[in-house]
Amino acid sequence: MRNTFAETFYEAGKLDERLCLVVADISPAGAIDRFRTQFPDRFVNTGVAEQIMIGMCAGMALRGLRPFAYTIATFALFRPYEMVRDDLCYQNLPVTVVGIGGGLTYSTLGGTHHAQEDVAIASAIPNMTVIAPCDPAETRLVTGWCTTQQGGPVYLRLGKAGEPDLTGQADEPWRFGRLRYLTRGRDVCILSYGSTVKLAGEVAAHVREQGRSVSLVSVHTLKPLDREGITQALLTHDRVVVIEELAPFGGLGPQVKALAWDAAARCRLDTFALEDAFHHVYGSHGELLSAHGLSREAIVSRLEAT
Repeated sequence: MRNTFAETFYEAGKLDERLCLVVADISPAGAIDRFRTQFPDRFVNTGVAEQIMIGMCAGMALRGLRPFAYTIATFALFRPYEMVRDDLCYQNLPVTVVGIGGGLTYSTLGGTHHAQEDVAIASAIPNMTVIAPCDPAETRLVTGWCTTQQGGPVYLRLGKAGEPDLTGQADEPWRFGRLRYLTRGRDVCILSYGSTVKLAGEVAAHVREQGRSVSLVSVHTLKPLDREGITQALLTHDRVVVIEELAPFGGLGPQVKALAWDAAARCRLDTFALEDAFHHVYGSHGELLSAHGLSREAIVSRLEAT
């Protein structure tokens, strides 16, 4: 995802001289380095000064530029939170904050680099749009949209690198603010977003092996949430499952539960998220997810037990 974002942004930057990139102490590589080399007057590295990164983007937007703030997710959002809230969202400026390595992606770098709460925090700020594409192809579409939208600030949550293609055979195109069915079924609907859609796909494959029809859905736009689309999924499937790499409060799962209550949905509803804990576990991304109960085996076991 990171590489696809960089390539898409670089190509867009060749066509729109308003596009600028402001980073905070992150080494530019690949297409980002090409952007820096070809457009040095539109590339700024603020160093370990994330608050300045956000404030600078606000000022640039007020002057008619289209800046993107780009760094590791925890430093893109947590450290400069006040500036994101007051400089960007309060003034409703068209700045995209790109958080690389959402969730536990930067597994071996420890808790300081784990963005367990980013979607919940970003979603709580008025005027903020929150998007989390699930694979490189969806990242390309989302990035292209971000380079042209003028509606206000966006938090773009990305994985890091190596994510598989999940949308090549999708039943539907990407549309901002709408659910995207990757496959359609009748019995079970699995809702997920970001790089966790890969795990959701593995769970979906197991459910199909048990003889049930499965809808797999990328909920790429988390704010504004497609409430109508989710309600329809709740009313047309016997079972709905939410899988997300986020703390258990303020994410997709609680919102789906609220919509199910409001719609008097009669389906079985199961939600899976990170635990409300900091696990002091050193390991790969998958090992950290497993420590939080987010593994194919753990999810399948719980689904089969209920």
